[in-house]
Amino acid sequence: MIRSMTAFARKDVQGDWGTLTCEIRTVNHRYLEPSFRLPEAFRELENRFREELRKQLKRGKVDVSMRLQSAEKGSQSFEISEDMAQAVNEAANHINRILDNPAHINALDILRWPGVLSVPEQDYSPAKEAAVGLFEQTVAELASVREREGERLRPLFEDRLKTMGDLVADVRRRMPELLEAQEKALRDRFEKAKVELDAERVAQEMVMLAQKSDVAEELDRLDAHIGEVSDTLKSEDAIGRRLDFLMQELNREANTLSSKSIDAGVTRTAVDLKVLIEQMREQVQNIE
Repeated sequence: MIRSMTAFARKDVQGDWGTLTCEIRTVNHRYLEPSFRLPEAFRELENRFREELRKQLKRGKVDVSMRLQSAEKGSQSFEISEDMAQAVNEAANHINRILDNPAHINALDILRWPGVLSVPEQDYSPAKEAAVGLFEQTVAELASVREREGERLRPLFEDRLKTMGDLVADVRRRMPELLEAQEKALRDRFEKAKVELDAERVAQEMVMLAQKSDVAEELDRLDAHIGEVSDTLKSEDAIGRRLDFLMQELNREANTLSSKSIDAGVTRTAVDLKVLIEQMREQVQNIE
């Protein structure tokens, strides 16, 4: 299956504790490289999120953002440590009795003292439970988007593979005719140079020409690689790296075909093949 590495997914969930939003963006990358921006209270969930990502994704740079908007409350409660406030007040009065010019201490001064005033710690347990489920749903949606985006590339590959197969078949069909033309051209050169034709010498020259211009092996390998790409596109595993390797192999054979060309038409075919291979290779860079 073709899966794109470029995708985006977003989901929200609400509860008594507020609204939680999860966004995940992915782009192409050689390996799986996740990064997280989480509320501080959710930091302990990062390893769990990483494991979930590894189950669903194989490659790509992944940016995960989770935001918590707490529910509005009618009033903010505070906790005051009366014992600490009393101790601070008694210490201040004691110092004032020692000083020649004591300063007045007010209630706000006492409240600012560490430990006197505190905000009750919020219980994030329900929000954390919701965050786990929300993340799993968002990752599942992301994987689905990657599959849909990837499958849109299938016609592009199939059309180009068919065209490449037709080009290879055309060269294979024309090769006997091209070799015959080369033999005739060689004989004409001998005759034009008024060189006495020696059957053995002509045979040797033709063998050397046939060996130099024989592209049957390259055509066979091109057909094999084209078939392998078609089979790979049907695999359920991550196929990006294998496709990238096959594009390199296809390009190598197309280059060899061009270097052995004995006809302008074959050279044009080799160029057309390389153009098609490059078009596929550009898309392969974005496949998981």
